[in-house]
Amino acid sequence: MNSKAKPKHDIPDGLNEEYYQISADILGSFNKYRPPLNIFEFKEDVCRIAPFYKVGGRLSNGQIEELASMVNEGLIFVSRDDHPVYVKHISYQLDLVLVDKNLKEREIADIFTQALTRRMKEFLDQPVPVVFEKLWVDLMVLTEYLHADIHRTRGLVRRMHKEHSLENHSVNCGFLGLALFGRLQRKDCEAGTVKRQTFDRLAAGLFLHDMGMTKVAQFIRDKKVPLTGDERTKVNAHTRVGYDMMTKLNLKYPEVEECISQHHERLNGSGYPLKTREMGFAGRLCAVVDSFCAMITSRPYGEGLAHAQRRSGYRAGQTLRSYHFQSTPVASRAGPQNEAVTGFRHCRNQRNTFSKKEAAF
Repeated sequence: MNSKAKPKHDIPDGLNEEYYQISADILGSFNKYRPPLNIFEFKEDVCRIAPFYKVGGRLSNGQIEELASMVNEGLIFVSRDDHPVYVKHISYQLDLVLVDKNLKEREIADIFTQALTRRMKEFLDQPVPVVFEKLWVDLMVLTEYLHADIHRTRGLVRRMHKEHSLENHSVNCGFLGLALFGRLQRKDCEAGTVKRQTFDRLAAGLFLHDMGMTKVAQFIRDKKVPLTGDERTKVNAHTRVGYDMMTKLNLKYPEVEECISQHHERLNGSGYPLKTREMGFAGRLCAVVDSFCAMITSRPYGEGLAHAQRRSGYRAGQTLRSYHFQSTPVASRAGPQNEAVTGFRHCRNQRNTFSKKEAAF
């Protein structure tokens, strides 16, 4: 409900299980005369919800004024049966999730998933500054929402995509990466000592780490048979291409740079393009998330690991907490104790058909 509203009526607590109580901000986002979903009013005399407007109709000027007044009194609702319509509407004006206090966490997660997947696709289809600016605005809404309570990432992780596309992979990595960050930095997140600027830039890096793949032909990305040497070279160049794109978008922040440049490096020096053991925090985080998210989604050349989130996900989280993100540089710890590399192998060995391709992507 809008903070300026002054409710004068007692609304039954159970009503919010079936209806959203909408605010003036939400109402103002609807078409003035033809709202996109059915609207209901609370009848205090009978303590019951009754229809006020039905989709397909048209509100009169008098009804518009009456509706505005009742919204300020907290008497206007929309049905949760119209959740898909409501989610789609708010996903186009994502900042509304920050003002609608009646949305449940799972409903907000639905909205973010739909909005950011669509926005990522728009950007990846046309990676130019004017499109990126819109994506950045929506990412900042996400980080504002999560910075206030990092535990909200739980709802987002449950909505990770199961089918692979470049935009789906980007969203999965963004959601899971921020959730793992929250796990690793739990005390700081709960204490509110994580700098918002750092959080914003890390989120951007996680979502944008693979943007260099937009310069790789679709038929190569979707190929069902092993890549040729030339094709593999083009794929492996996507980190360098992504770095160049980052520069053109004026995104030269350490967190973004590490995510883009290091997400295919490995702690044993077997990665690419630099084959380095030296990886920053954001680079290590993105490397783990990128590999894991690639394994749990279905691609043209193989099915995703159906049980990965239930089984390997827990192991990955424990590995990260216990070893992979120690403050001491991981590169200085050689030998069989490298549990992070073991974690990668554990996941890879569960799907032989995937392992040959994973090295290229």
